[in-house]
Parts: sequence; structure tokens; C-alpha cells
Amino acid sequence: MIKLYHGSTVSVRKPSLRPGRPNADFGKGFYTTSVMEQAERWAHIKQERGDAAHAVVSVYEFDESLLDNADLNIRRFTGADEPWLYFVTDCRKSRPHDYDLVQGPVANDKVFTTVNLFESGVLSAEAAILQLRAYKTYDQLSFHTERVISSLRFVESFEL
Repeated sequence: MIKLYHGSTVSVRKPSLRPGRPNADFGKGFYTTSVMEQAERWAHIKQERGDAAHAVVSVYEFDESLLDNADLNIRRFTGADEPWLYFVTDCRKSRPHDYDLVQGPVANDKVFTTVNLFESGVLSAEAAILQLRAYKTYDQLSFHTERVISSLRFVESFEL
């Protein structure tokens, strides 16, 4: 079992696919990270953007052996490479995919800027990849079907 974290403005005891944005890095889904500091950062960002009273991190246990389940359609990215860049670009254009889970780097502020420059045609894929390799990225694991989101077991939540 591994611990995963979700940053929000409320405690999320029962994760859902409904509130997700269709144009997020990996499409509409429920996003988690194995890095608590990243979830805390996102909780604060959501608090500021929504002018919310609280920033909250919810903690889950996840059976990582599911990542090797041949019955699940899983997309894994080991880094911010060209396939990741094109996948994120497609997802940000709200192009759907049929993955149950997607695992890979999160586009932080610097990465986000580079991806935007690539999307707008200012940077080639090769130039964008060179820039992306210079940035530290965090991981994210996004859940895209009810089948897999039900595998998250809520442990606790805490307010920042």
C-alpha cells in the first residue's frame, strides 16, 4: 500500500470523477500525488483561486499492485518526454482518452509555461523537451473511471 494525497478546499472522503476539469493535464479525473508537499501546494492554490476559507489535504491508501493489473488500461510516463508532452497537449484540448489511470509528471508553473509555449507554436517539441528536462517535476496519479477510483481508501484529512 502507498499513500496518496489530494489537495483541495474540503475534505474528500469519497473521491468522485464529477467535479474534475476536462482540460487538466491528464483529462477529467481525480488527481493525487505521492508527494505531500505537492498536495499542500495545490490545496493553497485552490484556496486562493476560489477565495475559499480552507486548504485541506486528504490522504488515501492505494494498493500499488493495481498498477500492474492487466485488466486495467493504464498509461505511465516516466518523465516529461515527447509522448507526455503530446498527451498533455491533447488532454488540455479536452480530447478524451480511455485510460483507467494515468501516472506521470505534473505540470508545475515552469513546466506549464513551457507546455503553453509548445502549444502556441513558439517552441518545437524538441526545444520544449530540452527545457522540461531542466525542471524538477512531481508525480501525479489520476483516476479516470469509477472502477479504479473506488480502490482509494480514505485515511484522513487535515487542514493547513
